[in-house]
Amino acid sequence: MKIKISRHYLYILLISVFLLLFVLVFSFGLLIPKGKEYRESRLELRKENVELRKYQDFYDKTLKTLKDLQSKNRHIITAFDATFNPDRFEKKYKTFFSSLHVMKVERSKDEEGFATYEVNTTSKISSPKNFYNFLDALNKADWIIGVNFPIDFKREGEMIKSSFTMKVYTNNKDKNSTASESVNK
Repeated sequence: MKIKISRHYLYILLISVFLLLFVLVFSFGLLIPKGKEYRESRLELRKENVELRKYQDFYDKTLKTLKDLQSKNRHIITAFDATFNPDRFEKKYKTFFSSLHVMKVERSKDEEGFATYEVNTTSKISSPKNFYNFLDALNKADWIIGVNFPIDFKREGEMIKSSFTMKVYTNNKDKNSTASESVNK
């Protein structure tokens, strides 16, 4: 028994077998491994997107908190950058005292990020209440000022003579600018 197959059918059969083998080799050799890589990459991307969303939410909350604090504490931020002027200080706070003298503005040891100035002050007041009103007014001052203890009160007739030292804190622009210049070099 002879099977008669024409040449065209034989070519079609050989091409079909070749294409079937090519599709099998291509799919098992290239598509399936790349599909696994794709699924693994997609899972990793989802994890990274979840983590990115968490960091973005944290960033948004922190930025909102920063903006709120900056708006609430604008006075403090501007006071940090203000330079201390003893004459302006005396003029502004003389109303709390019968007499006020600011002496010896000396730059003391610089602390991290800001310069500190020691200021010696003598004054005469009619009652301690005026002094406490002065301390309350210092909290709203144009500068960041800390009154150091002890505060010396001495009675002189009807008046009370007080002397105390203050620390005035200002932005240390010199230190920051030299540090940034050395980083740039």
